Amino acid sequence: MTNVQMKESVRVFRFIIVGTSNALIVALAVWILMDLFHVNYILSNLVGYIAALVNNFFWSKYWVFASKGNIRFKEIVLFLVAFGCAYLTQFIFLVLMVECFHQDEYLSQFLGLFLYGLVNFLMNKFLTFPDKP
Repeated sequence: MTNVQMKESVRVFRFIIVGTSNALIVALAVWILMDLFHVNYILSNLVGYIAALVNNFFWSKYWVFASKGNIRFKEIVLFLVAFGCAYLTQFIFLVLMVECFHQDEYLSQFLGLFLYGLVNFLMNKFLTFPDKP
């Protein structure tokens, strides 16, 4: 395994750890809102993802992608763009699963996490925190 492959493997592993913590934040928020407060699944989904957003930014910047230096406005904007694209992708998936395919709201939320993670990782790797040559 080359040094580049090893670096990428570590990055993916770290992303999985951060993604798992984000998934737990989303799942807990969704469960609390839907089960305890009977909030609609769509609003619960939005609140859960926003709750995980700040956690995701700091861990992604400093640990997953090891971006050096202070937080820059450009990184925040690009991170929000990546979040928006990833969130929109999973949101469309969620609504299609629940409304069109009549799948369970909790299962659809869970499956959407994986789609969100994939889009989020790729956008942040290539857009927000690209490797510098």
